[in-house]
Amino acid sequence: MYKRILIATDGSELAMKGLQKGLELAAQLGARVDIVTVSEPWAVGMYDAMGWSAGYEASPEYKQDREAAAQKILQPSLDAARAAGVAEVICHHVLDRYAADGIIETADACGSDLLVMTSHGRRGMTRVLLGSQTAEVLARSKVPVLVIR
Repeated sequence: MYKRILIATDGSELAMKGLQKGLELAAQLGARVDIVTVSEPWAVGMYDAMGWSAGYEASPEYKQDREAAAQKILQPSLDAARAAGVAEVICHHVLDRYAADGIIETADACGSDLLVMTSHGRRGMTRVLLGSQTAEVLARSKVPVLVIR
């Protein structure tokens, strides 16, 4: 059925539930798995509030910090994949992209035939105000998307 599954995660508790379900499916199907986490573009106005100086996003420390944060998400995901019995797993970190863009681009680049991700299931004004990366992926993906809640 599915031979290459892309699982998107942000390291949250809900995303870990999606990761587990995606890994279970991959193990049952003998599918290859790509796990992706996306670091969204740096919010330029945040440096004042966070105590960082202007230009941080252009510094070597920026990329190192973002990569370190991504590895804190990807390493436990890789460990979970191995524990689930998934034979082939590749982890991806997409830097400076919005989540939906990074997920879709990674699915295309990997030749994924299924995308697995989670959704908070927000509705109404909450969804309008917060947006929904899952809805964006659903609207733009060229491959089936399995949404876990």
